[in-house]
Amino acid sequence: MPQLLDNVKYTHEPAHNPVRWTRQQCRAMLENGLLTGRYELIDGEIINKMGQKRSHALAIIRITAWLIGLFGPQFVQFQLPIEVPQPDNDTSEPEPDAAVLDCPATDFIDTTPPASHVQLVVEVSDTTLSYDRNTKAALYARAGIAEYWIIDIEGRRVLIYRAPVAGTYAAPIAYSARETVACLVRPDAPILVADLLPPA
Repeated sequence: MPQLLDNVKYTHEPAHNPVRWTRQQCRAMLENGLLTGRYELIDGEIINKMGQKRSHALAIIRITAWLIGLFGPQFVQFQLPIEVPQPDNDTSEPEPDAAVLDCPATDFIDTTPPASHVQLVVEVSDTTLSYDRNTKAALYARAGIAEYWIIDIEGRRVLIYRAPVAGTYAAPIAYSARETVACLVRPDAPILVADLLPPA
């Protein structure tokens, strides 16, 4: 049976880096070769995205297969940035593990898809659960993203946040590996949580 987690207010976790970078500064560093590899900018902090555990990669492979089968490859992007509105736009450019768009990704050849076109974001969490449940949840709620999933590898469950109100999600519902889940835009297509997780 799905479990409603504690109804706490998810807020920012303070950035570990005392410097608050902007998207413009990050692009300048990229152009000058000072910033390399994969990263995302969250609340002014540059988060290095290099290196994945095998379990993390396997979960992404499974999510990729499911979402592409459900929505088609043109409506899903993986580990690519989305654009959030103000007040976060200047200091945040998240790169969720998966994002489902309401229009073809090819509509954004020279731009980043804005949050207003994102129907679902998914983060795979192995060592970052607290960060994903707090900082990322708060950011996606403020962006107005209707549905946010965390694939909790260690806990072997999925946490689902839905319908943000005034920039805040209510407490997530946790689904165990033995339960099925479906996203809001395709309630007719449930999947067993275990099928989104790496093998036990």
